[in-house]
Formats: sequence, C-alpha cells, structure tokens
Amino acid sequence: MQRRQLETAAANYSYLRGLLFVPVGGLCILAALGNWQVGPLRHTWAFLLGLGAIGLVYLTISRYYNEHYGRLTPSTRQQVRAAVAVALAVGLMLGGALLLRSRAEWSLDLPVNAVAVCFALLMLVSYAIGVGLKAHHAIVWGALLVAGALPVWNGADPSNIGLLLAGVAIMVSGVFDHRLFVQTFGPPHALDYENGDVAA
Repeated sequence: MQRRQLETAAANYSYLRGLLFVPVGGLCILAALGNWQVGPLRHTWAFLLGLGAIGLVYLTISRYYNEHYGRLTPSTRQQVRAAVAVALAVGLMLGGALLLRSRAEWSLDLPVNAVAVCFALLMLVSYAIGVGLKAHHAIVWGALLVAGALPVWNGADPSNIGLLLAGVAIMVSGVFDHRLFVQTFGPPHALDYENGDVAA
C-alpha cells in the first residue's frame, strides 16, 4: 500500500469515527439545557452527573472502535493540519461570534444566531482540511449555517438555541460519518486483529 493511501486511511479513521460525536453532541445539548437550568439541571450535581454519563458513553464507544478496528496514528503532517484546524476553529468561533452579535462596540449586532453560524463554519472548515467535505457534511452543516444566518434571531441572546442546534447537527453528522467509516473499513467482524496499532 502506498504511503499516500496509508495517510488517507489514517485521516479517515481519525475523522470518521462518527459514533464518538454522539456524546459530543449530547454534551452541547446538556450545556444548553444547563444554561437554561431545565429541571434538575439547575443543580450543579445534576449537570456533573450528566457530564459523567456522557464521558462514560464516549469511552465505551472509543473502546468499541479500538477493539473492532484497531488504532491508526495520523502522520506528523496530518497532526499539524489538525492543529492548524483547531487554531482556526477557536479563532473563528470566538472572533466570529463577537463580530456577528455581541455587546462589543465593534460588533455588527446582526439578528443572526452567531453560535450556529460560527459552529457550522468551524465544522465545514475542519472537515475540508481534514478529509474533504462529503455530501452529508455539506447538507448537515450547510443547513445549520443557513438556519443560523436567517435574520430572525431578534430579541434575547439565542446562543443556547444555537448550542442546542449544533448538538443535534453533531449527532446527525456523526451517524453519517460512522456509516461512511463502515463503508471504508468494512464491518467490525471483517478485522481479526485485536487492538492493533498502525502508524501512517
């Protein structure tokens, strides 16, 4: 197998383990509900309990991928690209949200959902740099971008709704990523090795 093919496989493995995004989306939803202090989430202990449950689900899914598909380590070049994507993402989220809608004097103060818009752009950029945009990425994150950019978000700060929408989008995108992962690497029983480490 050519080095380029190995690097592509490692990138796909890193980005497309989509079931891991289900608890990540759950974390966004939990944060939004916690900010709204819905039901027992008005208590810190309830939020921490939910956080612990989400962490447990994440570790269980991670173990599933490792046991059934082994591990692939991205190349140094890919890790650098991922670090650049994270840096861009942080700048985009913070700067973009403040620019679009905030109390800062230089804010455009547009009637948009800055969290939804910035998060959608973040994910589109991240996938474009990482593995290239797939059809479902364009659909899911494009829909979130359009929903957030609609000039209907007047009144109170819509950040929590944006976080909630982002959580749902993360879950949906993750399910489709997992589907693509299985198409790329085959069903779990197709691999016989256990916890194999492969560096690309």
